[in-house]
Amino acid sequence: MECDMESNIIFENVSKFYGEVLGVNRVNLSIAPGITGLVGPNGSGKTTMMNLMTGLLRPSQGRILVLGIPTELPDRLFKKVGYCTQYDSFPKGLTGRQLLHSLLQLHGRTQGESAQGAREALERVGLADAADRRIAAYSKGMRQRIKLAQAICHGPQVLILDEPLNGLDPLARSEMLALFRELAAGGVHVIISSHILYEVDLISDRVIMLNRGFVVAEGNIQEVRDEMEEHPRQVFIRCTKPSVLAARIFELEQGVEVKLHEDRRGLLVRTRTVDQFFLMMNQVVLDNDLEVEFVAPSDDDVHSVYEYLIGSESGTL
Repeated sequence: MECDMESNIIFENVSKFYGEVLGVNRVNLSIAPGITGLVGPNGSGKTTMMNLMTGLLRPSQGRILVLGIPTELPDRLFKKVGYCTQYDSFPKGLTGRQLLHSLLQLHGRTQGESAQGAREALERVGLADAADRRIAAYSKGMRQRIKLAQAICHGPQVLILDEPLNGLDPLARSEMLALFRELAAGGVHVIISSHILYEVDLISDRVIMLNRGFVVAEGNIQEVRDEMEEHPRQVFIRCTKPSVLAARIFELEQGVEVKLHEDRRGLLVRTRTVDQFFLMMNQVVLDNDLEVEFVAPSDDDVHSVYEYLIGSESGTL
């Protein structure tokens, strides 16, 4: 347990109340290095969780340790943590390079170290060419990049990102996702909140699902899905002669429901025994000389799992 406290982010029975309004309630978590996605609709507690991790909020009860450091000790905590909020707030008149240089000096770096750290961070987020332009003249996407640069310039071991991809074009989004993977591969805790759930699916090693301040599920998304036995798995298949496959699925009692796609080239199958289903399907394909174009689970994603857990109560993700 001591090792976990030194290397993980620990929530011990944490609650946060804003007067009579619940922020988060009785949260117990141990977040390991890698990429962790926070998932939930507006008001579910995602930003509260992030502000608690950074020490910007104090819990109403319980305690939080970040790599063994209590969040009540900001002088130690901020050396380990980088935070990219969803809001813009920059000192007026500074260039991107000046902002990072001044922040690194506040971290105690020398002039030379600050200059090098600022240059490297600007290069990593693709702002080297705009380093000496005033931030006030930056586009929305460039302001998002400079926020990421200030979050990583001091080499944090924990990177907390609240909607970090807002305002970025598709190429920039791809570049930032690659950067997050690179940081996580180097042992950094990357905590990311995004309303674009396919991107959470794409990069997260694990997810924490929140609803109305409660953690409703956490872990690898496939593991979470596997535990939901009351919801049959959905599989989409495109093949030749789908009606033949559908008939065999019913005959062998491997499907709860089968729907033929309107183009009559695909099937959506709901099954409670997905492993047995795939074995059966392989045999049917061989026996009937079917050509399969595509097979994929259609509900092993964050959005589907969250909807199963919360249903109509979840609001808009």
